[in-house]
Amino acid sequence: MLSAQGCSTSSQSPIIRTDFKRGEVPAEARKPCERPETLPDRALSAKELTPLWGKDRAALLTCEARRAAAVAAADFVPVPEERPAK
Repeated sequence: MLSAQGCSTSSQSPIIRTDFKRGEVPAEARKPCERPETLPDRALSAKELTPLWGKDRAALLTCEARRAAAVAAADFVPVPEERPAK
């Protein structure tokens, strides 16, 4: 009994090649987040300073964490030939 091989007239299996492409991170995304704004050169009251400081620092930390994670993910996702041997 012979089995049909579809439309192929060859008895060899086709060669299949898979290319892995690493995503590219735009140069702009590799730049660190901007530094916080400089506070005015005058004494600020606690009422002025506390919300500005908290908002500024939270925004900076969030921005940098997201930017760094995106770059790290693109740079360090291993493709099969880079995976360590078990």
